[in-house]
Amino acid sequence: VQLQAFGGGLVQAGGSLRLSCAASGSIFSINAMGWYRQAPGKERELVAAITSGGSTNYADSVKGRFTISRDNAKNSVYLQVNSLKPEDTAVYYCYADDGSSWSRYWGLGTQVTVSS
Repeated sequence: VQLQAFGGGLVQAGGSLRLSCAASGSIFSINAMGWYRQAPGKERELVAAITSGGSTNYADSVKGRFTISRDNAKNSVYLQVNSLKPEDTAVYYCYADDGSSWSRYWGLGTQVTVSS
């Protein structure tokens, strides 16, 4: 199983990006999908998650600015990030939870850099 994330980049504060992540390979059912991020010198933190039924969960720091969505037919998860702040600068990692094996698969990460 492979997850490929893309959509990161360098933006000015207040800008927006759309992160995408697609799972491929031998994965028969996906439960939750989501995004973590890790800034330099900090621990990885959960940004947003979405269940197969569409229920969402967000970190307090991104509520109202980030929106997670998914396309179950494409095994894909998206993160619309708006009103970006310099403190959002981090590598963003997507994940997918396999409902058959209870394994969690990770993407390699995509860098988001927000300049002030």
